[in-house]
Amino acid sequence: MKFIKEEDEERRDYIFQKDKKTIFTTRFVIIVLAVLIIALIFSYKYLR
Repeated sequence: MKFIKEEDEERRDYIFQKDKKTIFTTRFVIIVLAVLIIALIFSYKYLR
């Protein structure tokens, strides 16, 4: 089972499509998680 569907593939057993919406959402989620982790580290150092 593949995770990402390429544009020229005929398979149907995939989880993500390789389109603009999926790429934007993936990048957005990664950036939000990174910001939350950085905020957690700074708040830990500030409150300690």
